Amino acid sequence: MGPVGVRGEQAGADAIIATESVAKSAPDGYTLYVGASGAMSFNPGLYEKLPYDPVKDFVPIVQIASYPLVMAVHPSNQAKSLGQFIQLAKAKPGKFSYSSGSSPFQVVTELFKKQAGIDIMHVPYKGSVQAILAAMAGDTDLVTVDLPSALGQLRAGKLRGLAVSSPQRSSMVPDLPTMAESGLPNFNVVLWSGIFAPAGTPKEVVDRLHDAAAQILKMDDVRSRLSELGYEPGSLSQAQFSALIKGDVGKWTKAARESNIRVE
Repeated sequence: MGPVGVRGEQAGADAIIATESVAKSAPDGYTLYVGASGAMSFNPGLYEKLPYDPVKDFVPIVQIASYPLVMAVHPSNQAKSLGQFIQLAKAKPGKFSYSSGSSPFQVVTELFKKQAGIDIMHVPYKGSVQAILAAMAGDTDLVTVDLPSALGQLRAGKLRGLAVSSPQRSSMVPDLPTMAESGLPNFNVVLWSGIFAPAGTPKEVVDRLHDAAAQILKMDDVRSRLSELGYEPGSLSQAQFSALIKGDVGKWTKAARESNIRVE
């Protein structure tokens, strides 16, 4: 194989442009896609017409990393735990707000609201940075964001984390409890990123790409760098990664439709 062209999630259109482009590329192993949960598991439920099918149009090569979301508040917020935030929100329905920088984070927080039995208002922002800044400025009472984006502010004490969405605590913020530990036993959200090839790419080519990528992801310096940024290095087999994607598509399509969240 010669040089491989790799396309990632371009800004704009929730990565649809780049994703569709790779889906329609020749399945010869020379054009790959670095995609994450937003484009590959949330978009099918958020868009009425999506020009690609994340399950049918792609072959998973390797999971690069996984990461939870974190729910956080301004350090001066009365809530010292997620349980306290839920109690405060129940006492004042509709008075609290949350910021999110993308539709997937809105879907996740609406699921949280449903399971917690609370009513808080959504305030949309154009990205995670703006959503975090809103919480830091006190413009919103809660922010839902991916852990890597908020890690610096959490460590600097500019945000107070309440809980992470993964089933286990994150090694990046080990003192933060999980949602399950905070009273929501069925709340489990882990996002991910991975490398994909267009459907129809020969198995021997996929296997070669997988073996090469897997070797890189085993390197100590690569794993260390991912951890520094707030990511857990990928550990799933191709079969496990494929099953995860299929399960997530069903889960988040159902959640988006139940919350009546659509992107025009």
